[in-house]
Amino acid sequence: MNAQESFASQPFTAVEVIAAKRDGGRLTPEQIAWTIAAYTRGDIAEEQMAALNMAILLNGMDRSEISQWTAAMVASGETLDFSGLRNRAGAPLPTTDKHSTGGVGDKITLPLAPLVAVFGAAVPQLSGRGLGHTGGTLDKLEAIPGWRADVSHDALLRQLSEVGAVICAAGGNLAPADKKLYALRDVTGTVESIPLIASSIMSKKIAEGTGALVLDVKVGSGAFMKTEERARELARTMVALGKDAGVNTVALLTDMSTPLGLTAGNAIEVEESVEVLAGGGPEDVVELTVALAREMLEAAGIRDADPAAALRDGRAMDVWRRMISAQGGDPDAALPAARESDVVYAPADGVLVGLDAMAVGVAAWRLGAGRARKEDAVQAGAGVRMHAKPGALVRAGEPLMTLLTDTPEKFASAREALAAAVVIAPEGSRPANRLIIDRIA
Repeated sequence: MNAQESFASQPFTAVEVIAAKRDGGRLTPEQIAWTIAAYTRGDIAEEQMAALNMAILLNGMDRSEISQWTAAMVASGETLDFSGLRNRAGAPLPTTDKHSTGGVGDKITLPLAPLVAVFGAAVPQLSGRGLGHTGGTLDKLEAIPGWRADVSHDALLRQLSEVGAVICAAGGNLAPADKKLYALRDVTGTVESIPLIASSIMSKKIAEGTGALVLDVKVGSGAFMKTEERARELARTMVALGKDAGVNTVALLTDMSTPLGLTAGNAIEVEESVEVLAGGGPEDVVELTVALAREMLEAAGIRDADPAAALRDGRAMDVWRRMISAQGGDPDAALPAARESDVVYAPADGVLVGLDAMAVGVAAWRLGAGRARKEDAVQAGAGVRMHAKPGALVRAGEPLMTLLTDTPEKFASAREALAAAVVIAPEGSRPANRLIIDRIA
């Protein structure tokens, strides 16, 4: 077949699809399926898909369009199937997963996955690496000596059956259309489109094959969604996409104006997660871990479970140790520590009413805990250790934060990021404090 015959056999052209959405029209299921398949195999040029992305950003998509777009991205690659999963006794294992839209100090996945597995659910948590001010779950876990993120499909199934939880890297063949689209959106100013954000997240989660999904949609200065209105719209869109695909999906809107816990980094977040698994840890990390565990278990059909008790009595810690060991890690090994530290002191007496999540995240990133490009390396020991959270009474000259890095020349830029991060008010003041804002189902 020559080029002219090949072109003539196409049911649509990219220009037709772009024009339809540019003019405010609704794309048909056939147009969407063809567009995603053609773009994935390279038959639609990058500039054409960039134009279509911009048309979607400006004119939006209805629920049916977003659902079809997501399904087409799922169909662009392989999907995982956990329907035959059994535990060691041969009983069926329901699968349940959690996705966070990202934030600062968000180490919740680490204690959450083993906690949920305590109650007979399987947690196939396919995670990613950090970019910019948001930390990556895999970067944190790779601070544990020997731990590996890459797990084969057979090893994944075996570990779910024997341990109940896996946190690992997603395979490259899950929703490959999303990988291309995400990179394109990043350089064409179309990242903010809610239909494209929702389909990006949900195509990967649906392709993972889990039966239930709980979404932790962050809102605030340290989140991708800065306003509650936008976060709520994203949550509702993703919950609808999950339901359309047959995945029992709920979402929690949670605050990310203040960092979660008292650490932002890699090894130091692992350390804090282990404290939570040992029955301690910061109150906000424990609260959100338990709330998400309850939602995941409920979504998987497991009721009357008490996640808080499983943290206190050591059952979750037992699963954590088995999960880390199964992926080559040593749960007893000392974690990497930064060679250099620098203390930030309270400038005045009063009540700490503000600790800006974005500022802390940027500081941790500049210290070496994050990366500016996907190819960049991270420092396992770098980050920010916080000594007070909003609501605490502080005195001038007391330590507020300790900055950690192997490269002390980075302290100046980290301090620059923190210049306006701290708000201290007169004694008696109370900070706004609502960790869990709403539940959407």
